[in-house]
Amino acid sequence: MSVTKFAIPEVIFGNSSLRYLGQCALRLGARRIFLVSDPGLEDAGWVQRVINILSEDKLECIYFNEVDSNPRDWQVHKGAQLYNEEHADLIIGLGGGSPIDAAKGIATIASNGGRIRDYEGANRIMRPLPPMIFIPTTAGSGSDISQFCIITDVERQLKMSIISRSLVPNVSIIDPSLLLTKTSELIIASAVDALAHAVESYVSKLASPFTETQALFATSLIMENLEPAARTRDPMALEKLSIASTAAGMSFSNAGLGIGHALAHSLGGRFDVLHGLVHPVLLPHVMRYNMKVCPAKMERIASTVLGSCTTSGASQALAGIERLESLFESLGVTTKLREILPDDSQLEEICKMAVPDECALTNPREATWVDLMGICKEAW
Repeated sequence: MSVTKFAIPEVIFGNSSLRYLGQCALRLGARRIFLVSDPGLEDAGWVQRVINILSEDKLECIYFNEVDSNPRDWQVHKGAQLYNEEHADLIIGLGGGSPIDAAKGIATIASNGGRIRDYEGANRIMRPLPPMIFIPTTAGSGSDISQFCIITDVERQLKMSIISRSLVPNVSIIDPSLLLTKTSELIIASAVDALAHAVESYVSKLASPFTETQALFATSLIMENLEPAARTRDPMALEKLSIASTAAGMSFSNAGLGIGHALAHSLGGRFDVLHGLVHPVLLPHVMRYNMKVCPAKMERIASTVLGSCTTSGASQALAGIERLESLFESLGVTTKLREILPDDSQLEEICKMAVPDECALTNPREATWVDLMGICKEAW
């Protein structure tokens, strides 16, 4: 086996684990906290809960909430300016992938300067970032433990992938009880995002035994727990989805992703589409495209998805993909690209923008913009 690496933060997991936040911040030497979140979490009461926990340990808090569902570059720049003006010394990201990615971007600019587009690509962050603690409130993005940061470049209408070991936080506090206030729609979208992380990283060119184990584990947990979590908000199922999201995050953070995420970034940058809505549409078609070059791995994914198999080889792999399609339809999520785009007039440009995305580099099968166009037409 070639040399590989596996990077993750310290993880504190479990219901009510949020109560350890102040202790973690103090251990990292914090006195003035820069908290990044969004209005939705304010309304749910979680922002005030975090502020109260910090105040119990006499920690000051500067709060920043100018974060959209696809965080913009100008929001990152504004947050970094405020961070430095307030002489903060630690960043907390509370939320789904958007507030946490915004927190990563703010940390990058606060310590390295420049504009966030300067760091697009892999391994371009040269100076250490401020200490970071992330608290995910969804079970899907994996941003709380990953080396990835996705920020929208408003001028180019493009979601940039920024990848660096520096973006892995010091601590991730994963408290599944935070999921109880989420809608069924958000639970589903987040879980399917995690499933796409697991599948794409499992077949990635950079996959290793360390990432493959986590990817299959995540896939199994999602298939077993997505429906009860979405339909009844069963606390145990929600906890299992949190574990799955964390495992999938460990996998894709170290193995990379694929063309499904490259297309999702291009679509999100152009049309501001919610990231979780794209994967039920694209994932089955991306899997069919990749099956030609990694049939054994697709068969193993199908075995995990189906639970038990009566076929083998290509038939089994296709049965697994069809099972995912029927699951998505039964959950009532969008499964056609035409349902989230106004028309197909910009598909060619979207596909051309997706080709150089960092996520496309680790896809197991090389894809031209014409290949991506074919996938989009199949999904249309």
